[in-house]
Amino acid sequence: MENEQISLPSLIIIVVLGALIIRYLFFSPAEPTQQPRDAASASRAREAAVERIQQMFPQVDRRTILWDLQRNGGNIAATTDRILAGRLETPPARFQPPPPPPSATPPPAAGSQASKAPSKPPEPDLITRYKLQDRVSAECAQQSEAKSKGWSSNRDERQAALQRRRDEMILAARRKMEAKIAAEKTPTGT
Repeated sequence: MENEQISLPSLIIIVVLGALIIRYLFFSPAEPTQQPRDAASASRAREAAVERIQQMFPQVDRRTILWDLQRNGGNIAATTDRILAGRLETPPARFQPPPPPPSATPPPAAGSQASKAPSKPPEPDLITRYKLQDRVSAECAQQSEAKSKGWSSNRDERQAALQRRRDEMILAARRKMEAKIAAEKTPTGT
């Protein structure tokens, strides 16, 4: 025990590590917040914040959201907390926020813009998507007879029953929509 001395390299390593840990814990620079560099990016950031809040709370007015965001420095979480707590204040009459930006997808003015945008193929309807063309003409009575009485313990039977139920719901929605369209056409034609 008497000969246990700390060697010089071990002492240097301990001091350096201790200094690095102390520097990291106490003297590390604060994370710089990302501030928008120009007015356009500040406006986009503000509108994005308003859009996020309005998606969560569509009943809250855009002007009220902008007022609260301006008061708390653009903190979305604080505004959300105030809305949830019911402590959102109405903005004063003198507060006039900037108008909302024009929609992100303006209508194409010229044919050149329309040719630049990639066209998406239209989504297929549910009948085509689930290959139910042959069942569209089939009668609903056949489907109701095929219904099982309860929940099966066999996985494949449950899967088939759920798919059959999905098909029935799609076809029922189609029949309702056709009836609605027919009902709309009837009064206008008379």
